Amino acid sequence: MIHQKKIIVVLPAYNAEKTLEQTIGEIPAGLVDELILVDDASRDATVDTARRLPIHHVIRHERNRGYGANQKTCYDTALKLGADIVVMLHPDYQYTPKLIAAMVHLIADGVYPVVIGSRILGKGALRGGMPYYKYFFNRILTLIQNLLMNEKLSEYHTGYRAFSREVLETINYPANSDDFVFDNQMLAQILCHGFQIGEISCPTRYFPEASSISFTRSLRYGRGVLVTTLMYMIHKTRIISFPIFRKRK
Repeated sequence: MIHQKKIIVVLPAYNAEKTLEQTIGEIPAGLVDELILVDDASRDATVDTARRLPIHHVIRHERNRGYGANQKTCYDTALKLGADIVVMLHPDYQYTPKLIAAMVHLIADGVYPVVIGSRILGKGALRGGMPYYKYFFNRILTLIQNLLMNEKLSEYHTGYRAFSREVLETINYPANSDDFVFDNQMLAQILCHGFQIGEISCPTRYFPEASSISFTRSLRYGRGVLVTTLMYMIHKTRIISFPIFRKRK
């Protein structure tokens, strides 16, 4: 605990057998109170591997429900277990767990209610092997969202995030997509409710075992980002109220 705040790390997993042990091994010792892994019907031995590791809660979806649905189970479980701070860490070792301490301290100390690990601050993305087309679309989509949403984040597409309990209890994340655009919808919801987002520079790694969506799914994700941004703008004008931007009941 930090300042008597319970810290839980959630790991949305899919075919993470080869990278899970290395990811868990780099989580700062003595900092995290509980680990939750939610397996989205992996086709490998992710669950068996997880049960051999010091992971407190291993949950398995009986069918593949999608990345967003996986996170919904992660956050619902963390809140039920009394988490004050929740860190979402991919178990594919693409993001370094060594930044967890910095991220949770910013929340525990009351500096920010949300902290994201940005691959774009600095030059970590391309150095870490991010494909050029992904880097290009990341920068274009981020520019569009910053302009249309009147914000100034370095990126909206990182999968490394930490949240205060208040944020997760406020935003209506259960209404979000079960697909990859879930991440972007969450950030839009957070900004819509007036929460500030802190960013820290995060190196990243791209390698065969690290999960990555295909070019086709990237295009679908990009379309979803633009739709989310348009909905955000309309909702802020109060012409139409969209459920995903309403306060969670």
